[in-house]
Amino acid sequence: MSLDRSPSPRLSGGWSSPGLTTPHDGAANLSRGLSPSKRSNGTPRDVTWASAKAASARVNGYPSYTSQNQGFFSRHMRKVSEALPYFAHGGQEDRLREKEKLGRGRAGPAIRYLYRRTSYLGGGSKFVIILGANQGGGVMEWKGAREWAIERDSVKNKKRYANEWGYELEIVDMATKKRYAHEWRESWEKVDVIRNSMRKYPNAEWFWWLDLNTFIMEPSYSLQSHIFSNLQATTYRDINLYNPLHIQHPPNGTSGDPNAPKFANYLDPISLSATGDSDPNSINLLVPQDCGGFNLGSFFVKRSDWTDRLLDVWWDPVFYEQKHMEWEHKEQDALEYIYTNQPWVRPHVAFVPQRKINAFPHGACGDNRGVPEGGCGGLDITGKEPKGGKEKECGVQGIHYQEKERDFLVNMAGCEWGRDCWGEMYNFRELSMKLNRHLWEKFKDWWDGEDEEELKKKEEVKKKKEGKKE
Repeated sequence: MSLDRSPSPRLSGGWSSPGLTTPHDGAANLSRGLSPSKRSNGTPRDVTWASAKAASARVNGYPSYTSQNQGFFSRHMRKVSEALPYFAHGGQEDRLREKEKLGRGRAGPAIRYLYRRTSYLGGGSKFVIILGANQGGGVMEWKGAREWAIERDSVKNKKRYANEWGYELEIVDMATKKRYAHEWRESWEKVDVIRNSMRKYPNAEWFWWLDLNTFIMEPSYSLQSHIFSNLQATTYRDINLYNPLHIQHPPNGTSGDPNAPKFANYLDPISLSATGDSDPNSINLLVPQDCGGFNLGSFFVKRSDWTDRLLDVWWDPVFYEQKHMEWEHKEQDALEYIYTNQPWVRPHVAFVPQRKINAFPHGACGDNRGVPEGGCGGLDITGKEPKGGKEKECGVQGIHYQEKERDFLVNMAGCEWGRDCWGEMYNFRELSMKLNRHLWEKFKDWWDGEDEEELKKKEEVKKKKEGKKE
């Protein structure tokens, strides 16, 4: 039934529009649409609105009390009680909710945030985290509850980290990449997003791109202390240290003369050097490498004239119009091509060990090789053990996440191909919460029961005994 206007109730009960009035058998039902101050026959009720409201409050509300404020001691105790903390009774839930905002309004966290954010003190405003969100969706790629849960946890994780250290956070709606569909560059939007972010944050220096399927495991690590305070030690420029793509470095001359020397003279000394100018200030691009080459799930770009030139070349229509069918990884393959064939790019590119900013879960990109008993602290950036030892997950050889080493970030790249993205995200989230517990929480866990490792050892011993009995 459709109505051209809203129906109105009748004074005698029911509704003015036909079809809305229900047949009644008793007189009690006729009074349903009337005011409680009158019965259906017009006689006054014994119960007024005020008395009915009071009765309802006694039944459905919370217990309350009325202070008479009579006498000196009553008034004095009243003032004392007002100064005490509020608890969840007596209709004071709103007050409790205001008190539970975890330090909001306190001076300590606000001062710490301002200190970390100031460019000349903490330096947090120099960093911008760019997170690609709202992946998938549409008719052909429906987003379910798990996809929304992954996005929720990932965004919340980056927000907390940015607020902790005073960084800028730019959450990009990746659904807008559909505007590039007619040009075959749906997966090239990272370049355009980075350029837009540089225009939006003109005072920022470094821009950190993160895919949605990433999770910051150690929020207590700042980018400054983890990487940028000592770029010389945390990065390497000579790709020959770890070169899964087998790129010839330094680049060879291409003069076309077969009798020409190995390196033609048209390249300057810095381009011919395996480490560039060896000055960390000239690094403008930080990229990790996995077992297949460059990985752009987590990488850094610095604001500079060189970066503007690189982004222009990277966004050139020649690449995506001629190579979109050949390059499976789109903009990632394009960057590898530029690095290989453009000598001016290499002196400003540095590589960072993958476990430093982009660790993979176990099983992705090969099997986990573990770390030495003493950890990776005693090894150099090559990650190789002395005296011909086996390769471990250390230095440039490290790919997979290591809990004992407390790796900074994990990237669940490729989880949508035969793996459970939500299961991995959930497990790493729970592990991060466990590893970063406060001392009081650790004490309570110790007090409540034994350590999980001890319980696992006891279960293994019990299984062995049961196996021997059988």
